[in-house]
Amino acid sequence: MRRPLEGLRVIDLGSRVSAPFCAAILGEQGAEIIKIEDPGRGDSLRYLGPYVDHDDQLYSLYWSVEGRGRKSVTIDLRRPQGQEILRSLVSSSDVLCESFRPGTLERWNIDPSRLPPSLVTARFSVFGQDGPKSLQPGLNGNALAFSGLMHLTGDPDRPPARPGANIAGYLTGLFAAQAITSLLYERDARGTGVGGVIDVFMYGSMLRIMEWTIAAYDRLDWVRNRSGNSLDNAAPIGNYASRDSRYVYIVGGSQVFFERLCRAMDRPDLVEDERFANPAARARNRADINAIVAQWVSEEDADEIEARCVARDVPAGKIYDVADLAADEHVQARGDICTVQDPIIGPVRQQAPFPRMLGETPAAPTGAPRLGEHTDEVLSSTLGLSTTELEALRADGII
Repeated sequence: MRRPLEGLRVIDLGSRVSAPFCAAILGEQGAEIIKIEDPGRGDSLRYLGPYVDHDDQLYSLYWSVEGRGRKSVTIDLRRPQGQEILRSLVSSSDVLCESFRPGTLERWNIDPSRLPPSLVTARFSVFGQDGPKSLQPGLNGNALAFSGLMHLTGDPDRPPARPGANIAGYLTGLFAAQAITSLLYERDARGTGVGGVIDVFMYGSMLRIMEWTIAAYDRLDWVRNRSGNSLDNAAPIGNYASRDSRYVYIVGGSQVFFERLCRAMDRPDLVEDERFANPAARARNRADINAIVAQWVSEEDADEIEARCVARDVPAGKIYDVADLAADEHVQARGDICTVQDPIIGPVRQQAPFPRMLGETPAAPTGAPRLGEHTDEVLSSTLGLSTTELEALRADGII
């Protein structure tokens, strides 16, 4: 299996999701990830549920997934000796990911101005490193709210809804990983030898995926609002309830897909109906055409609806829960779920690394480490600290 980032070293100072997930992406492509945690408690994800009861202690499955593929080193960065150790580690590293409140690294004397110029530093926050809101606390939901994405999520007659997964955190990590590899390419392939500092703010990743929302406000004075499972500018599209109480997602907005859907429904007459004659007409009459599709779906089981649509090349499929996903033959055939050997709870199925090289099934990452599991290994092999020096640092609470 190709590991294009093998030999790269990443220092992960992040917590929660976005910065650690960015590091995880680089790690799943071959980089060595060293996670720095506070000696007393470690990453907050270690304590966020859901939990498995193991030896009368609660173990976080969230941590089992998001802590995987890295080494855990404990260092107290609030103390000068800890800061010196971090600077020494960074001197032989390529990337630093951090998610402290802006200004924290400066107070601790480990900000980018005090680190090697070859280092690529990604600084994660909700609102950015500067600006009036930069010091405000926040998490995934705050980024969704501020960016306007939460305003668009949910049904029009209901309050705004939070998406079911931490998409602001994960997507921010993904954007950051791309920016990091761009700077590494500039540093290494172009031979500049210089890294750089990336301002990674969570609401920015959400803003970037807001489609035409800002352009429509600018040119049409149109404030986009929630449209539920349908779209304002295309129909029929949505989640439709089947006879067996499942939901099927169907896309029939374009002319080609609509005509195919009409054949799947045995309703060729709908193509000739002036209300549905073209995409613009269907958008104006979306309530009518969506109601017709909903009635059709309600009279059959979900498997039959999906089969009839797929047979006519209509984009459609049952809406899965995790049990459906885990049992699906396509997911199994492609190895999209792997088994990770967690050092605490043993084998646990998780989502496999993504993306992958064509034709390759990615190897399962190493399990999420115990707090400080690799402290002695990393500090002795990387910095040459002796057993006596490590014991002294541990006695002082530095590591």
